[in-house]
Amino acid sequence: MSGLNVFEHGGNLYAKMRETGGGLSEILDFSANINPLGISDKIRQTLHESLESIIHYPDAQGYALKNAISQHYQVDSASITIGNGAVELMYILCHMLAPKRVLVTAPTFSEYECAARASGANIEYFYLDERDNFEIDIEKLTKRLTDIDVIFICNPNNPTGTLLTNKQLEKLLEVARIQNTYVVIDESFIDFLPNAVTYTCRHLLTQYENLIILHSLTKFYAIPGLRLGFSLASPRITMMLHAGKDPWNVNTLAQNAGVVALSDNDYQRISQDYVAEAKIELYNNLLAIKKLKPYLPSVNFILINIKETAMTAKQLRNTMEKHNILIRDCSNYPGLSSEYIRVAVKQKKQNYILVDTLKRLLGGI
Repeated sequence: MSGLNVFEHGGNLYAKMRETGGGLSEILDFSANINPLGISDKIRQTLHESLESIIHYPDAQGYALKNAISQHYQVDSASITIGNGAVELMYILCHMLAPKRVLVTAPTFSEYECAARASGANIEYFYLDERDNFEIDIEKLTKRLTDIDVIFICNPNNPTGTLLTNKQLEKLLEVARIQNTYVVIDESFIDFLPNAVTYTCRHLLTQYENLIILHSLTKFYAIPGLRLGFSLASPRITMMLHAGKDPWNVNTLAQNAGVVALSDNDYQRISQDYVAEAKIELYNNLLAIKKLKPYLPSVNFILINIKETAMTAKQLRNTMEKHNILIRDCSNYPGLSSEYIRVAVKQKKQNYILVDTLKRLLGGI
């Protein structure tokens, strides 16, 4: 355990630097799932131009950013709550709803469980089966909703990459509505999908008051250090979230970056095209290493079973770190074990370094 968090995440570059005394540029970070193209020129310019404005308080209403989100995602501004990352809104939601029983799929993003536990909830797991490639069985999942106050669904699911269509999710929403269960769907990686319309539940917001969507903007636009996200929900839940948050929770630089990012259609298209090609190339190169079993990716990360390497995830992570390459040890995910790692899809030349290093360490192909 590092720091005060029970769950250790990827992207902990600072701990690596403190350990080695090196700099950021010396580390290849495959442990955090960030757009491999990096920050756009337009965001970089906006941040530079916005520096003088930080002598003032941020816009507490987030007016321009909410308008940009409303236009880009075709949602009502009244349904939007902006956050200092989607995770902040996750914690506020749990504190305000104060659920007694929360259901999470396993494996999935660990902060759902952390946020729910912080609000005093008991956690129940819906375990996903590797034999089914970790696909979520909606029919079985709906049968677990009795007396559940909140269920979290990550779509696409981190770290497995599995996807549910909005038609599948609507079946869950219908049953959940009858059971008085809130359904929180995290769409933080959905911007990487060129065909996101098949998977997003945004159009269902007006039909299901028990639907809450979380959405991070930091991953697709490569600004995790700024922290920026939003939620979409019914007017009642949106008012509750606003009542529970700091009025200036999103700083001026993040708000301005979000407005520019959401209008940058070229960056969005180029990013989707690049990741679509790079992820398949990386997947095929990992598949060619006999001791690895990668799972077909949907977005910008790949889950890998390393059982045949005879190394644990921690051992492989530590070995890769000696080559200044960070990978995600997935042994702390409920539903996974020390046999799993996750790697991000980065730029092709960086992916080649990852694959070549794994080949040397694991005995080639």
